[in-house]
Amino acid sequence: MSALHPGPQPMRLLLLVAGGAALIGVAALLGAKPAGGPAAPLMPAHVHAQAEAGAAPGARPATVVRPLSCEALPHVPGKSITTVTVDFPPGAYTPAHRHPGSVTAYVIRGTVRSQLAGSPAQAYGPGTTWFEPPGALHLFAENASAAEPAQILAVFVADDDCGPLVIPEK
Repeated sequence: MSALHPGPQPMRLLLLVAGGAALIGVAALLGAKPAGGPAAPLMPAHVHAQAEAGAAPGARPATVVRPLSCEALPHVPGKSITTVTVDFPPGAYTPAHRHPGSVTAYVIRGTVRSQLAGSPAQAYGPGTTWFEPPGALHLFAENASAAEPAQILAVFVADDDCGPLVIPEK
């Protein structure tokens, strides 16, 4: 059975930074049941965001993650593939984090700058991709434009429970 459903609910995360410590709070209802369909899997966002009510002045905009599907891989027991879109409003920023599984990101529109530990920062435009091995430190991702939105499609191969896809870096 597919977890794909029309009109997935966006997820917003709040990142407040104070004295170097980050506090992340989910500002969306996860696992909402679409009309006439199965409950959506619990899928924390691929990215962290700020700029919700109460964020520090000058905070960068929130990134919105929309889960599209999570399917078990029948030929790889214990693993699943999860697909999400990530919308980067102008100026949006994602701080350091890791993923428990492999991730491939594909830029749909705009330009996203991204940097993994040990590699230089790179700008990715429409039609380009990057790969993150399991547990790699993703130092940041951001919309390179202060005026135009950007969007990526992120595909994760991780544990079969469709659980958390992001491990915030402390």
